[in-house]
Formats: sequence, C-alpha cells, structure tokens
Amino acid sequence: MSKEAVFTMKLEAQLRDAFMAEAEASHRPASQIMRELMRDFVQRQKQARDYDAFLNSKVAQARAQIDAGNYASAEEVELRFAARRAQLQAKVDSPHP
Repeated sequence: MSKEAVFTMKLEAQLRDAFMAEAEASHRPASQIMRELMRDFVQRQKQARDYDAFLNSKVAQARAQIDAGNYASAEEVELRFAARRAQLQAKVDSPHP
C-alpha cells in the first residue's frame, strides 16, 4: 500500500513524548503504530455499523412478524417450555438401560 498522504495532528507535548518513547521501546516507527491504530479503529467502526444494520434488520423482521400476527404469546411460550422441561425431566428420572 503506497503511503502518499500526510496526516498532521495537534496533541499535548507530554502525550507525544510518551508515545514516541513507547514506540522507540517497542523498536517500531511511530508512523507504523499510528497506521495500525487507525486500521483497528476503522475496522471496529465498520463492525459496529455492520452489527447495527444486522440488529435493525432483525428488529424490523420481528416487527413485521408481530404486525402479521405471527407470534406466540408469553403464555403459549411458557406452556411449550413447561412441556419440554417435563419431557427432559422424565428422561432424567427414567432408569437408564
């Protein structure tokens, strides 16, 4: 990847000095570390946007199902899972061959 752009920023002298010292201690150029930090930030932001889009899609899908009447009431869900729990408990309580 070509490095044609220059990025200038203002920061406190103390932060710059501490950063440069840590870059030197890690035997890496400060510019390399900044590129890595920027790439990580860009990736995290993209993942957050992708997750938000996924979540919004799921919410829209659920709302459409509710609007269409395609859902189970809390009582129906509880009855289904009570039956399932009873079925599993019966397996646990039965003698094993």
